[in-house]
Amino acid sequence: MQANSLDTPDRVRFISTAVPTTLTPYEVARTFRRDPRPFVLIGDWAGGGAVIGSAPLRVAHADDDPFELLNQLPTVERAVNGAVGGGWFGYLGFQLGGRVERLPPPPPRRVPLPEFSLAFYDHVLHYDENSGSWWFEALWSPRRGALIERRLEFFRTRLSSPPVTANPYRLQGFTPVPNPEEHSKAIHRCIDYIHEGDIFQANLCIRLEANFDGDPLDLFLSCAGQLHPGYAGFVGGPWGAVASLSPELFLQRNGRDIRSAPIKGTCLRSRSESALERQRLLESSKDLAENVMIVDLMRNDFGRVCAPGSVRVPSLAQAEAHPGVWHLVSEVTGRLRDSIDDAALLRATFPPGSVSGAPKIRAMEIISELEATAREAYTGSLGYVSPVAGLELNVAIRTFEFGAGQTWLGVGGGIVADSNSAAEVQECFTKAQPLIQAAGSSLEASGPNSVRSGRDEPLNKRPAQPDPCLGVFETLLVIEQTAVEMDAHLERLTTSVEALYDRSLPMKVRWELEEAVRESRGVQRLRLSVWPRLDGHLESDIHMQAVDSQFHDEPVRGKKLIIEYLSGGLGSHKWRDRDLLSVLATNHALAENEEMLIIDDNGEVLETASGNIFALLGVTLVTPAADGRILPGVTRARILSLARGLGVTTTSKAIRLSDLASADEVFITSSIRGVAPVVSCRGVGTWPIGSLTTELIRELSQQWSRSSPISSGLPAPARGGQRNHGADASLHLAGGSQPSQKR
Repeated sequence: MQANSLDTPDRVRFISTAVPTTLTPYEVARTFRRDPRPFVLIGDWAGGGAVIGSAPLRVAHADDDPFELLNQLPTVERAVNGAVGGGWFGYLGFQLGGRVERLPPPPPRRVPLPEFSLAFYDHVLHYDENSGSWWFEALWSPRRGALIERRLEFFRTRLSSPPVTANPYRLQGFTPVPNPEEHSKAIHRCIDYIHEGDIFQANLCIRLEANFDGDPLDLFLSCAGQLHPGYAGFVGGPWGAVASLSPELFLQRNGRDIRSAPIKGTCLRSRSESALERQRLLESSKDLAENVMIVDLMRNDFGRVCAPGSVRVPSLAQAEAHPGVWHLVSEVTGRLRDSIDDAALLRATFPPGSVSGAPKIRAMEIISELEATAREAYTGSLGYVSPVAGLELNVAIRTFEFGAGQTWLGVGGGIVADSNSAAEVQECFTKAQPLIQAAGSSLEASGPNSVRSGRDEPLNKRPAQPDPCLGVFETLLVIEQTAVEMDAHLERLTTSVEALYDRSLPMKVRWELEEAVRESRGVQRLRLSVWPRLDGHLESDIHMQAVDSQFHDEPVRGKKLIIEYLSGGLGSHKWRDRDLLSVLATNHALAENEEMLIIDDNGEVLETASGNIFALLGVTLVTPAADGRILPGVTRARILSLARGLGVTTTSKAIRLSDLASADEVFITSSIRGVAPVVSCRGVGTWPIGSLTTELIRELSQQWSRSSPISSGLPAPARGGQRNHGADASLHLAGGSQPSQKR
């Protein structure tokens, strides 16, 4: 029996009507805030766009078999390819695995949510991002015809109204349950099981909890608008809400053909060195092994329901470009046997193998034993089954759940034989950090970094990598209405914007930059920032700050470097998100002339927190290669050119701390400071301010101080007068106490 529901009709007719509006999917979704049982799907669903609905025809009861419910679909007349029309929407929680296999009881459920939440909607709003059009789609039946007409008129009125503003919400800091020490113990026990031969791998999770006051839909739309995941989904009900920000497709069925697209393996992506980064990821044995394991799990599950010989792997561990990163993505396909329906398909594949383990049943038993709290919707699946569009479900990772005045976020990772417990704990917090930051909160101090690894080098005590959604920026030195290296800075900014946001840098950015430079006086630091709005368009801002005249004339001062290990470095983009660098600087309590030297986990020297690093090794000037781990500095390129002009041999290659220790001279470069000599690095060595460093300081200062090809030739002011290029303003740009501006 069903509670608060009507039976679904046996036969319906598909209808659709265009609904003109200028509202974005996020703005439309916000209007559903007070509707009964709203759902929102945004991203790659149904070919790309959004599907939004509320006020379902039928709501599943807790006693129903959720898998069998998904078979209860009407026959549709006049169905259209690419449409959705309606169907079952909601989530399937992880604990439903106990209805598929005989499993031990789960650990305690701190705030129980329904094991599943499904409802049948006979009308939806569908945004087709390919055409940019909104459609009201419905599964029309005589009994519901009048109501569907009223809903169409209601949505026409709603979508023609002004946008609804986002409501504020209050979200406290997140606390881990269990604490990191207890989770580390669970990881050690899991590794014991692996060595004892019980399993090959298990996905162990920790739960991060916070008090929440507000509407979960507002948090979901804010995070989805910043992170743009491929399979974002929201499901709300009287019990609470689930807000999934998943990038991963679990299952897709079109007709009798099924598909899964597991994602495993990631590295940073830059525009200038993208081929190198892509190749490095493809050659990573660790990333490849993790991806292949998931593919094998899906092949095994598909083999239980597909026609013999139909299971294929069309693509295995392909490097795919995503905003700011490369991912290894595989594809597994098959054709269902004639006797297999959606219920049988899900019983054979649920829960997803990537969030359970291998072998799956024993891994789920170990998960029940070792995890401190039961999983709810997390690591289950969210999406739809439609008589028009087929089946499409995500893997419910990166998912906020809401209930009883709380929200919680599950995070975890695959534990294998050679896993390091401290590294696995840290990975949980690293994965959670972008989500928590997007939600406007933070991890409590008792969370990350409280478990030591026991390795020789320092354990990185740091927040997550910078958030690309906050944007990128460039810093230019402006001398008497001339922007130094303007074209090079704009080229680098254009590269970052195209790589991160798949957008071209708007022409108005250059126009506004040129206008700001024309209106400048003296010597100034110009900061040009660009970031994505919720609708995907780009916003920009220019900030000018006068450079202290004492900075120009002060004597050359040496920098002292303090080592900081940072896996993978900061990447090839100049991030607006400064939290990581700020926290690291605070941890080191840096003095005025001290700066962090960033070292990768493999021991290679990358750069400093504000500039590129150079070392004179014998007769060769060496700087780390721009391989995607460092910012390809504009001044770095200029110094390489100037050094070659002085007859110095230059090269870009890997540098280790032992190389620095034997160097004759060391210096760093940035767009405002120019060349700054380095006189020491704690635990590595000391260096004099040598003749090459001094000569490069002089050469660069002279070029920056006069009108030359390196200073962008700006168009003359529109209203009279000639620009003073400042030929007399000889600057001594080296060292100094000015804030660093490269990063």
